Amino acid sequence: MSNRNYEKLSLEVSERIKNDIENNTRPCFAASGKDALRRNPLYDKESIWRPAYVRDVDKIMHSPYYNRYTDKTQVFSFYKHDDITRRALHVQLVSRIARSIGAVLNLNLDLIEAIALGHDIGHTPFGHAGERYLSEVYHAETGRYFNHNVHSVRVLDGIFPLNITLDTLDGIITHNGEFEMHEYYPKAMPDFDTFDKMVESCYIDEKNIEHIIPSTLEGCVVRVCDIIAYLGKDRQDAKRAKLLESDTELGDVGIGTINAEIINNLMVNIIEHSYGKPYIMLDSEHYMGLKNAKRINYEQIYKRESVTRVLDETVKPMMQRLYYKLLSDLKSGKKSSPIFEHHVDFVSGNHYAAKAPYIETEPNQIVVDYIASMTDDYCAELYKYLFPDSNLVIKYHGYFEHLEGTIDELYDNMLAQYNIFGQD
Repeated sequence: MSNRNYEKLSLEVSERIKNDIENNTRPCFAASGKDALRRNPLYDKESIWRPAYVRDVDKIMHSPYYNRYTDKTQVFSFYKHDDITRRALHVQLVSRIARSIGAVLNLNLDLIEAIALGHDIGHTPFGHAGERYLSEVYHAETGRYFNHNVHSVRVLDGIFPLNITLDTLDGIITHNGEFEMHEYYPKAMPDFDTFDKMVESCYIDEKNIEHIIPSTLEGCVVRVCDIIAYLGKDRQDAKRAKLLESDTELGDVGIGTINAEIINNLMVNIIEHSYGKPYIMLDSEHYMGLKNAKRINYEQIYKRESVTRVLDETVKPMMQRLYYKLLSDLKSGKKSSPIFEHHVDFVSGNHYAAKAPYIETEPNQIVVDYIASMTDDYCAELYKYLFPDSNLVIKYHGYFEHLEGTIDELYDNMLAQYNIFGQD
């Protein structure tokens, strides 16, 4: 532990925060729940014990798909391993880190929590690989793109019209942690008409998600904390998955080597340079450290050829085949198909306050809604159920499997076993 470098706030900023708290003079740039907009302003008005954004948190946590976070890949698929992060833990980590920063900056912690807990609720099974595969087939059929942050808004505002505030929905769609920034300046979102146009633009041009900016400081905090939450944790998980020898193997680019260091140092730097200001920022050294650490993660973990090849040769064809089978069943009105029994009927039973019956939704969109809602295990089981004679199977690394060799050898063995049976 002696070699660890846990940075601290400067004495000047620490004293300023302490004095502001004692004298009740902390600068306030927090969003105000009393000004929050909802699609239906007649409902969900804030009260003394249930402010506006608290209601959003409750709606999100009790929404039909919240449970499904538990069995969705964060980064590592094909592992039965309780200590490897699933998406349920990731959203909690984002919330915790963002709330800690927000508390010091005197922001609205309920709004931060709502955005953080809802930001990935539209994510596909099998992580970003699953997201990419679903977008490819959806675009081939409709010319539209799928992005998980956009779909998270659809889940909470379209599939289940929960009357969530504009501030929360805006923070969710603009959260995308793949696009780091040196400084985060909020960009006003005046009304739902403007918001809806932004959402639609992301379906039409996939690059538009790179340019959308949160409308609140709370949204800005969640966006940068999405990166902070996964940057070191993914390295920790990579070690547990035997992808790395240790979680310090990828080195220090100025922000620390282990998860705890990275989180601490980036949080401290954000507070140091953002307190009392109407924006969120990192200094140049820490911004470049974050940027370079993320690049290294991509090179050494996320895009490792042995890992991506297994996904491309198993999950991709499975997801494509599922898509067209479910689309055919839907269009033909095959009521015994899981797309009706497990999805359309389920959504219709929870689709209160909708303008039109869910079944009237465009068929490709219904299929996308269904596949995106699946957990990893459900997706694999559904494929096995619909295609019992298929040679495409997913082999998990079990709890009691004696794993020897490198991760690349493990994945090569998985592919070798898979290829024995041949591909569909």
